[in-house]
Amino acid sequence: MRIVRLGLALLLSGLVACTTTAPPIDGKVVPQNADTGMLGQLAKTDMDRLADIEMNENTASLRRLMLKLYKRNPREWKKSDAASAEERVSAIFDGRTDWRMAELNGEQEIAAIHQSFRPDYAGDRVLSLIVGLQTMLIKAHGGKSEFYLTDSIDPQSLYNVARNVEIAVWKLSNARDEQGQLLLLTNEISETDRNLSFEREFGKIVGRLDLMAATLAEKSSRKLVQAVQTMASALFLPF
Repeated sequence: MRIVRLGLALLLSGLVACTTTAPPIDGKVVPQNADTGMLGQLAKTDMDRLADIEMNENTASLRRLMLKLYKRNPREWKKSDAASAEERVSAIFDGRTDWRMAELNGEQEIAAIHQSFRPDYAGDRVLSLIVGLQTMLIKAHGGKSEFYLTDSIDPQSLYNVARNVEIAVWKLSNARDEQGQLLLLTNEISETDRNLSFEREFGKIVGRLDLMAATLAEKSSRKLVQAVQTMASALFLPF
């Protein structure tokens, strides 16, 4: 579907009309689009700018999740030569254009996600999971992370990727080694602590993808094919 239509609702238009330097509202940073130059504005519709925000915000969520996973599973970042978890995350996300890495056996997308949950995998599980999710996100957006008049995004691909993220989250909370220990630690619920921040951050990614998929489908009068699966036996969907 070619995202070339004008006239998005005022609420959505307001979100994308701001600059990145606007102050926080009630202590919260509002998602904004950095491309406010005249040429950039002329080459983008409201839907393009909304897609920019959705992609940027989901990438930022994956970056936060990578750091949180390293903090909970320090053995993973220590498999690299990084001096800290923060350094490892920066090395992966800052300035990267090619997400195909030798240390992941070149795996991307669903293959990289599967690899992160293999009990016999000796590499960096956090890296494999995050790279798998990020490259899946990029592919679902037509292989791009910034959008213009001539670009198109398939809403069904976004919907399917949202379901794949849900499956990955389920596996993250249930995949165990031969000793019955979780392969990666995430949320923590105990008598003294209750940390559900992983669940909330992944939920934001799913919510953004679903909203963008529904918006694109409505603009093109397309009907999304719903997927009904049980998490324990769910298969990753094509996208």
